[in-house]
Amino acid sequence: MFHEFELFHNAEGILLIASVILFFSIFAGKAGYRFGLPALLLFLGVGMLFGSDGLGIQFSNPDMAQFIGMLALSIILFSGGMDTKVSEVRPIAAQGVILATVGVLATTAITGGFIYYLSLIATGYETLTLPESMLLAAVMSSTDSASVFSILRSKGVYLKERLRPTLELESGSNDPMAYMLTLLIIAYIQVGGMNLQEAVFQLVIQLVVGAVAGYLLGKLAVYIINHIDIANESLYPILLLTTAFFTFSVTTLCKGNGYLAVYIAGLVVGNAKIVHKKSMGTFFDGFAWLWQIVMFLTLGLLVNPHELLPVAPIGLTVGIFMIIVARPVSVFFCLLPFKNFSLKGKLYISWVGLRGAVPIIFATYPLIAGIEHATMIFNVVFFITILSLLIQGTTVTQAAKWLGLVDEPERRDEFGIELPEDIKSAMSEIDITPAVLLHGNKLMELTLPDHTLAVMVKREGRYFIPKGNTELKENDKLLMISDNDEALLQAYDSLGVKDYTMKKN
Repeated sequence: MFHEFELFHNAEGILLIASVILFFSIFAGKAGYRFGLPALLLFLGVGMLFGSDGLGIQFSNPDMAQFIGMLALSIILFSGGMDTKVSEVRPIAAQGVILATVGVLATTAITGGFIYYLSLIATGYETLTLPESMLLAAVMSSTDSASVFSILRSKGVYLKERLRPTLELESGSNDPMAYMLTLLIIAYIQVGGMNLQEAVFQLVIQLVVGAVAGYLLGKLAVYIINHIDIANESLYPILLLTTAFFTFSVTTLCKGNGYLAVYIAGLVVGNAKIVHKKSMGTFFDGFAWLWQIVMFLTLGLLVNPHELLPVAPIGLTVGIFMIIVARPVSVFFCLLPFKNFSLKGKLYISWVGLRGAVPIIFATYPLIAGIEHATMIFNVVFFITILSLLIQGTTVTQAAKWLGLVDEPERRDEFGIELPEDIKSAMSEIDITPAVLLHGNKLMELTLPDHTLAVMVKREGRYFIPKGNTELKENDKLLMISDNDEALLQAYDSLGVKDYTMKKN
């Protein structure tokens, strides 16, 4: 057992064990990917393996788990916001916001009512009051941004009907509603009642302050990054990380919702023109994955697996009810006024209602508040999270195929070159096809507009800089740079170029 080892009596030993767990998690995630298992589920499993019922690491501090979860969610939501393109979100913004607010309320009401009824008729379990039933439902009411972002992106799923940005917008912005409902119901249980008008007012204040603070602090971050002029470029990602933490903490202290604020701030920063954007994005992607691993490992260590077996029947019943009844009913209700999703699209949105780390983190709040039956609530939430990742997380791609919603993948960036955003130019990658070679098989024979350069060729995995007499071959990839993108597009039409990508600064 690990807790019997002398390793835990010094910093080096703790660091060694932490490194072993991280190594094990990464290899488990790689192995699980081959079998279609979500990496996040494997991270939870590794935490449980090394925990009290496994190899014996003793961790039973919900306050620390909640703090780690808060840090991790700040980074994950900020990174998710940075990766979300406003151009993709704008057409489905109303649908996403309604799913993130009304959808959470509807899921809480439907699931809470079912849990209350179930606790009355179930034998062998403690009976939950209606407020406690609603608390359990509220904790589980939001889809998990970490799970949705990582599963959709790691599996490379391309979906029709703008489903992916809809799901990512919903999961990135529905945590605040679930968070507020959780806190309000805990307060209601503790004081024995609450004024409905006051509760609604607090909810509105949280959302408004969070949205405004996120937007303003995001704009401030863009201004600082573009004007601070730091000689050491490595400090820019650290500056951006500091911005994320500052946004969360300041917004929370101002009675706003910090989770909503960091997501919106990330959205503002990610869609603005900033220096060193590519390097900062790469840093945040890796850092977000690190904190996802740490968060899921911590939550896996926190749970005692032997306590999950007694709640398995009620957890299984509630989990299946949420998947096949509560989630679909709330989604179809919220999307009723909108016509841009087909029946299959709504079914897919209903299916990808993944639960993950966020509900488990929210389940620590009743534990810390000393709510009666809080341990049972935590264990049920943990069980349902595992169930959701097993059933829904493993079928994200397959469900899209069954419903005929898989779209053609985007063209891959073959060269991976980014120009500074202050250089006004268009960079284009084209495929050399037989139609293009009809105009001549040498670069000098291609009619291109003035101020346009062919700067690199990719051929069978090899890159080289072409000259005028360079012979082009079918399936070559050609990188072009021009300061006249419209003329370049006209030249492509005349040459018969059909396959190309273009990035404009």
